This record gives sequence, C-alpha cells and structure tokens, in this order.
Amino acid sequence: MIEYRNLRVALLGGGSVGAQVARLLLEQKEELANRVGASLELVGILVRDLDAERTVDLPRELFTTDADSLILGADVVIELMGGLEPARSYILMAINSGADVVTANKALLATHGPELFAAADQVGAQLNYEAAVAGAIPIVRPLRDSLGGDQVKRILGIVNGTTNFILDRMDTDGDTLAEALRLATDLGYAEADPTADIGGYDAAQKAAILASLAFHTNVPLEAVYREGITSVTPAQIESARKAGYVVKLLAICERLVDAGTGREGVSARVYPAMVHRSHPLASVHGANNAVFVEAEAAGSLMFYGAGAGGVETASAVLGDLVSLARRHIAGGPGVAASSHADLPVFSIDSITTRYAVTLEVTDEPGVLATLAGVFSDHGVSLALVEQSMTPAQPGTASHAAVSSTATLVIGTHEATEEALAATVKDLAENKFVTNVASVLRVEGV
Repeated sequence: MIEYRNLRVALLGGGSVGAQVARLLLEQKEELANRVGASLELVGILVRDLDAERTVDLPRELFTTDADSLILGADVVIELMGGLEPARSYILMAINSGADVVTANKALLATHGPELFAAADQVGAQLNYEAAVAGAIPIVRPLRDSLGGDQVKRILGIVNGTTNFILDRMDTDGDTLAEALRLATDLGYAEADPTADIGGYDAAQKAAILASLAFHTNVPLEAVYREGITSVTPAQIESARKAGYVVKLLAICERLVDAGTGREGVSARVYPAMVHRSHPLASVHGANNAVFVEAEAAGSLMFYGAGAGGVETASAVLGDLVSLARRHIAGGPGVAASSHADLPVFSIDSITTRYAVTLEVTDEPGVLATLAGVFSDHGVSLALVEQSMTPAQPGTASHAAVSSTATLVIGTHEATEEALAATVKDLAENKFVTNVASVLRVEGV
C-alpha cells in the first residue's frame, strides 16, 4: 500500500450534511487518498452538544466543542454550521492559520463573501463553495473555470427545491399554496419556519453568489431584487397553464446595457415568473433544481439535479475537498475570486421583459380600447388579450349594477419594469378596473 502524507480535516457542524460528509470521509478514506495523493484524516467534528442524537453512527471521540483547538490544528476546515456567526469568525480563523476552507454557507457568502475571499487571497488560501448553490449540481466550478474564458449573458435558475415542489404541486395536482406547503413540510422539504424559502430569501442569496461569479463583479445581497411565492394563487397557475406556461420561482442574473446611457451593468433578481412549457426549466419537477446558462460562445447550457439533501450536498462538499486537497499537496496559492469587472448593479426598474397582467373589469362597451390606451400611454405594446366572462349572481348588488364582469389576461411585448409599474398604477385607478388580480413576468423567451 502506498504511504501518503496526512492532511488533517476539521469539520464544523454535525447536522444532516455534516454527518454524511463525516461518514463518507471515514468509509472512503483509502479511495479518497488515491484520488488526492494524500490521506484525508478527519480529526474532529465541532458540535454544540456532545450528547445530541445523530443521524449517522460516528465515533464519539471525534466530537468536540473546542472550536479553536480543532481549527488551529487543521490543514483543511469544512464549515457546515450555517448562519453568519460564529461561522464567519471560524472561517477567518482557519484562513489566517494557513488552512484551506470548504463551505456550503450561502447566507455567509452572500453577506460577507468579499471579506472572506480577500482574506483567503491575502494569504494564498483556497475557499471553495460548490455546495452553497444548488446542492449536488456542479455550477460554481463550471462558471468559474469552464466558462472562465466566455462571456455569460444570462442565468435562469430554479435554485430552491421547496418552492419548486410547492409550485409544481399547484400546477400538476391543483393544490393551493397552503396545501402544497403542508405536504412539503411533512416530507421534510420545508422547515418549520418556511419564510426563507417561500419568501425568496434563500434564492436571493444564491442569486447574489451566481451573479458575482458569472459577471466577475461583487453583487451584494441587498442589490438583489426579491419576491417570494406567497402571493401566487391557483388562478394564476391555471391562467398560465391555459396559455401554455408554468409558474416557477426564478433566480435571474443578467448582463444588461442601460438604454439611456449605454453603460453596461448587471441585474440580479428573484421572483415568480411564467416559463413556456417548451423551455427546459418548465420540466423541472418536485424538489429538484436547475440552472440554465446562456453564454456568448458556448450557447445554452443547463445543469440539473438534486438541490438539497444530506448525502447529495455532501457530494459537492467532497468534490471541493478533493480539489483543494490536491492544490494543497501541489503547493502554490489558491485560485482567487474574480471581481475585476466591477460592473454596476442595476435596479429592477432597468430590466426589460414580457408581462402577463390579469385584470377584473366591468363588462361595458369600450373597456378594452380604454385599457389598451393606458398601456400605450406608457409605451407598453400588447401581444395578446384573452377575456372570460364572470356572470353576476341574480339578486346580488353586483347584478343590480351590471349584468356581468370580465377577466382580462393581457400579455405584453417586452417593456421596462419602470414602464410596466407606471401602467399598473394607472390601471388600478381606472374606473373600468375593479381589481388588478395579478402581474407575472414572462421569462425564458
């Protein structure tokens, strides 16, 4: 048997992902050593409670509550604790001690990424984070390395499995959002407090990471526009289905040119949008994730797979570990994060896309012409109009006033967000409009 030098690996966090990483490190120790050219020795697992129940049977002597001793004695530190602190402090301690770091902490990278990458660059350490975005799907290394010589134009990502499961159930089974969320919770896809998922916060953190990586620009989390799925209704899902679309929560990162100034910049945003059923993202079902990349030379690429799960995410963590362990053995500085493009991050008002606006209106002569004029006043052209009648019930106040109301679904050609917002504001104040039922963007066209 070949004799290898040892690399001491410290694991911070023994939850569902951490436990699987530890198990695989122990079970596949010899195979991993053959791949790396060094033995990866798990020297300890940092936990809050030594006596807590574990999802995987691991040697008790590996567990510790002494963070400093564990981190300072390691060559590689894997951070799987989550949260901002003490994870940030622990990673900085590891980097400053000369260790390389693997993390799956999307919230930390989206909030403190530039600080951590600068610290790693200063000492020549490596900071890998494949598991922070889309679980087991390899997307960070393809964007950083494989497409490093190309120009990424746009990324459309389904990067939150919980919301994709919910919207998929609403589309395929007719569930309400509440029913689908209840099932997602029962199956373990949703946390007891699902706000981070259904509010779009989790997807926004991933959008910040993807945009920063793809466009070689620091995109802070606060610059990412965010809408969750809490206002998505079965009526919107049904309307989209009739038109040949499906509703997905998308993380969108896009390279843009400001029409007024000619200045190039980027946009990062998260919101529910209609995607045509012929688009590859429309076929992403259940709790799966997918990232669709449009590049100048490579064209369209899609990365698909499990976006979460202990053992699935552990696969990405171990991929990062093998990569940086090889570099650690070979010597030399780590690969620095690229933010040299330093492009401005545009607000949501600067984006251009198509829209589907659903209006409840009084059924009177001239209504459509009047509302079309409202769109025209703001430079928004109409692509299609669909109308359905809603007869009023005899004997009701509404029946006494008018014979019926109508629902209009108005699809637009491409328009700026600013123009569409002004249009919707005027529509809401129009005497013929009883309710602006929904506004959904149309993406992936």
